[in-house]
Amino acid sequence: MKKTPLSDNERLKAQSNFLRGTIREDLNDQLTGGFNGDNFQLIRFHGMYQQDNRDIRAERLKQKLEPLHSVMLRVRLPGGIISPKQWLGIDAFAGNSTEYGSIRVTNRQAVQLHGVLKHNIKPVHQLLNQLGLDARATAGDVNRNVLCTSNPVESELHQQAYAWAKKISEHLLPKTNAYAEIWLDGEKVEQPESEPILGQHYLPRKFKTAIVIPPQNDVDIHANDLNFVAIEQAGQLIGFNVLVGGGLAMTHGDTSTYPRLASEFGFITLDHVLAIAEAVVSTQRDWGNRSNRRNAKTKYTLDRVGVDTFKAEVEQRAGCQFAPIKPYAFTSRGDRIGWIHGIDGKQHLTLFIPSGRLIDQPGLLRKTGIAKIAAMHKGDFRLTPNQNIIVAGVAPEDVQDINAIAVEHGLINQHLTPQQQDAMACVSFPTCPLAMAEAERVLPELIEHLDDILAAQQLANESIIFRVTGCPNGCGRAMLAEVGLVGRALGRYDLYLGGNRQGTRIPRLYQSNKQIEDILKTLEGLISQWSQNKQHGEGFGDYVVRANIVTPVVNSSVDFYQP
Repeated sequence: MKKTPLSDNERLKAQSNFLRGTIREDLNDQLTGGFNGDNFQLIRFHGMYQQDNRDIRAERLKQKLEPLHSVMLRVRLPGGIISPKQWLGIDAFAGNSTEYGSIRVTNRQAVQLHGVLKHNIKPVHQLLNQLGLDARATAGDVNRNVLCTSNPVESELHQQAYAWAKKISEHLLPKTNAYAEIWLDGEKVEQPESEPILGQHYLPRKFKTAIVIPPQNDVDIHANDLNFVAIEQAGQLIGFNVLVGGGLAMTHGDTSTYPRLASEFGFITLDHVLAIAEAVVSTQRDWGNRSNRRNAKTKYTLDRVGVDTFKAEVEQRAGCQFAPIKPYAFTSRGDRIGWIHGIDGKQHLTLFIPSGRLIDQPGLLRKTGIAKIAAMHKGDFRLTPNQNIIVAGVAPEDVQDINAIAVEHGLINQHLTPQQQDAMACVSFPTCPLAMAEAERVLPELIEHLDDILAAQQLANESIIFRVTGCPNGCGRAMLAEVGLVGRALGRYDLYLGGNRQGTRIPRLYQSNKQIEDILKTLEGLISQWSQNKQHGEGFGDYVVRANIVTPVVNSSVDFYQP
């Protein structure tokens, strides 16, 4: 029987000498601002993507210049917690040594620096090391940054869950010394290394892990390969429900790809957390599709071999059995913007950051404002999966001053609407090489139109979980929105309807390849119907399903592409 050939990514990983490649030599190549050959892919395992400014690509081509290459670098922050000192170090580098001068808070609780030119790449890694940070495994075919609910209210429970996010992240990191050798001038390890969890070929595709504390589903657990749902008793964490196989990416025109909700495996106590995490990862390592990267994620492995078969293998490898799922429920996904009192008596300020982008603009110095807060703050910062920033554990004597700084720099907006808070977009143009349509840059205009429509229907205090992504790869999590726009071409999107506010239902395609103007007209009509016919407390996504405007997606591997 003829074997299906492996994808070329499998070759380059196997031949990379445990992720070293020739990256170090490539750094000294002054003839190009980019990376050559396999190194273009290998730098992803070190937390970077090679990009260029697509706004000026055509002009540079006319001038017979190569694209203005740079890298986007992600900082690994399990659970999204960063100290004020660490923030100030990153802030200074972003302002002085990047093409765009901005910091972006991602919906995976990481920090992204866009426009890092080649000569600044090694210095930024060394800066991160000095700050006690790194960019390891924030990209590539490995377990990525581990998410954790940002909940600032139940502080003790959050602290326990966050500790597990850190442990899981460290346990699943690549063991190779390549990162230290290349970026930190670490001692070269001559003997062959091993990757006891990830293997010589690493994983078939990227792998995402999250910890969530009900009733808040801010991490969107159904977007992740591996999920731990915190179960507490008398305020203490006693274990986790484990869900496996979530993921949102798909490919236009390829019906073998689809978004998928994670499957419930069962409950585990705390003493089994790392063993279960390792067993899920190693099972996916060994069973995942290494021939077709479009079908290489954990969700496709589960659908191919069966949930029960995958679960049984995890139990065998971990040496423990799952208990029945403990009861849990989600009520919301959004952040509570503004000042919040925690049960521990501390105060926390959640700041709304549009699309997570911090940059100074005339009359709106958000980046400077966060830096000024960092200079006096005695607690920490928590980056939320909704791209916002929580100034956590504010000392009583600092509340007034921090509030004043936030107001002065536009970080507190008294006119913030519910719809602005419940919207999200991926980066897309000008930096993402996969972008087909605008996302982050078009979101403010779209939300302004939506706010006008809602106000006209006497729904100004209502909102819709609304997300825009520039391509179907899922970064903006549109496939868990009540209304999701997925880019097809400049100015054209697929319109998906019917997700819910809790993030536990995938929306269905309603219109394909439509211009923004047509989509807004469609939404205006549907929101009018919702206004007139909605039941008490009924969200837009639940209404369009109840009214048979779209049928709910029940099993995405079977019915996602059905009308």
